[in-house]
Amino acid sequence: MKSYLLLFTVILFSGVAGAQQLPARWDELVASDFSQALQKSSKTCILPIGILEKHGPHSPIGTDLIHVREWAARAVKAEYAVVFPDYFYGQINEARHQPGTFALPSKVIWELLEATCDEIARNGFDKIVILNGHGGNPEFIRFFMQSLLNKRHNYAVYFYQPQNDKEFTDQYLKMHQSDPQNDQHAGEGETSTLLYYRPDLMRMDRAASQSGANQHRLNLPNVYTPIWWYAAYPNHYAGEGAKASNQLGKFTTDHEIASFVSALKAIKADTVTLQLQKEYFDKVDSLNK
Repeated sequence: MKSYLLLFTVILFSGVAGAQQLPARWDELVASDFSQALQKSSKTCILPIGILEKHGPHSPIGTDLIHVREWAARAVKAEYAVVFPDYFYGQINEARHQPGTFALPSKVIWELLEATCDEIARNGFDKIVILNGHGGNPEFIRFFMQSLLNKRHNYAVYFYQPQNDKEFTDQYLKMHQSDPQNDQHAGEGETSTLLYYRPDLMRMDRAASQSGANQHRLNLPNVYTPIWWYAAYPNHYAGEGAKASNQLGKFTTDHEIASFVSALKAIKADTVTLQLQKEYFDKVDSLNK
């Protein structure tokens, strides 16, 4: 009897310990654990930014959001950081003609991102890592970050920008079935990622029901116009999602998670960026004295 009671006690306490494991998601933490999360994360918070837009006729509107949510959730199992809740306020004006698109005015998304970073910092984080899942966001994010130098901040923002090595690229191209040059939005690559992360949300029987080919409706060499994307891809679909595979999705996500974990470790250990920011702002302030 004693042995059974001992076994039951071990199982009970091991279950409690598992249930009390420190969550990584901000919204799943209890307030009394927040200081522990700050310490464990080295005051590092991941801000995954997605978007709400059409992703072909087969992939969910929140594909980019789901992608970064799953990406961050898996990465922090290997390297702990606090993950900010779902954030889908980015630049997506080019998809306003499609149902389900959530596009706020430029001024609003700018001010909201700055206010969000300020509020994350007010809660004790001094490192904010932007993990972006939407191809239309990088220009906006980079300009936003450069503008942070307009005034002193007590936190640093890092924009993770993955670079694929030759070994990965060579293997990826071997597994890839469609034309890589046109595989941009809801095509084989992106569809494969979602097919691996959330197969329950995919409608693969519809993937070939619309064209994802470049329509080449505008030809202005060395000239940029904001209507360029619509001119090329009026269906807001670029590629061949029907050729996606779970195998390509797993290969891609395994690599992207490992790469982000490596960057996250470096960011958590970084002491130079904040030091240089302080030095920079001290010099800026000294000009007014």
